Amino acid sequence: MLSIGMVTTVVGEIHYATDETGVRAISAPGVLLEDWLRSTGRSGLRIDQAVQDETDLLGVRAQLKEYMSGERQKFSLPLSYSGTPFQLRVWKALLEIPYGELRSYADIAREIGSPRAARAVGQANNRNPLAIVIPCHRVVASNSGLGGYAGGLASKEFLLQLEQRWCG
Repeated sequence: MLSIGMVTTVVGEIHYATDETGVRAISAPGVLLEDWLRSTGRSGLRIDQAVQDETDLLGVRAQLKEYMSGERQKFSLPLSYSGTPFQLRVWKALLEIPYGELRSYADIAREIGSPRAARAVGQANNRNPLAIVIPCHRVVASNSGLGGYAGGLASKEFLLQLEQRWCG
């Protein structure tokens, strides 16, 4: 059965969905619940049939709070997500970016063996179902600009600064 929950952070609410296979979706901070429900519905999750996650059985809330307080740099949640083969390669590469470090869209494109696919990497980031846990916020433009982020650039900048503060 699909369960949804929410954790309140200093940068905004983070919504999540879990089921018996693991964590299925996590919103970027500050994304409105209605927008998140619409985007997860497009990805095939039947959020309209979900129940409220009262117990935090998988520890999603706890681990997100630890991350936001600087106590956690790597997540140990069971993840269950799907995407195109290209998206899966991008998301796997994102999981390899160390806490507090940045990569460009072009860097990720080269890492996955598609050096001319920086824009496609950006699109895969945009479809990332597990914000923060799959750290798409650590990917920036080659010109050192922030690029984009589902939760808005202020949220992305906050997450990057948070990691810089705690990684030293």
